[in-house]
Amino acid sequence: MDNLFRGMPAGADTELFTSLIDRPGARIERIVSTGQSTPPGEWLDQPWDEWVLLLAGGAGLLIEGREEVLLAPGDHLLIAADARHRVTWTSADPPAIWLAVHFAQNAPGI
Repeated sequence: MDNLFRGMPAGADTELFTSLIDRPGARIERIVSTGQSTPPGEWLDQPWDEWVLLLAGGAGLLIEGREEVLLAPGDHLLIAADARHRVTWTSADPPAIWLAVHFAQNAPGI
């Protein structure tokens, strides 16, 4: 058995993405953010659904056309395929620890 809270980076300059499970149709990963955000003017957009759960820390998420969502530990939401979104901020101390589930039918790399 492993533990999601082991191997946390201390003050990393980049986010740490750790694949936990990778199967056809689904990928589960842990993301550790230490103050990172999506660069201004950039948007993330992927052809699969993504469900995110914030396990620790805090974060802000903006889905195009909606108001910013402020996430605290235990908060989760579904980002629909092709929904333009961006991370507006993440806490550094404590780090924002995410569990992300990417899922789709026949999606390459998922």
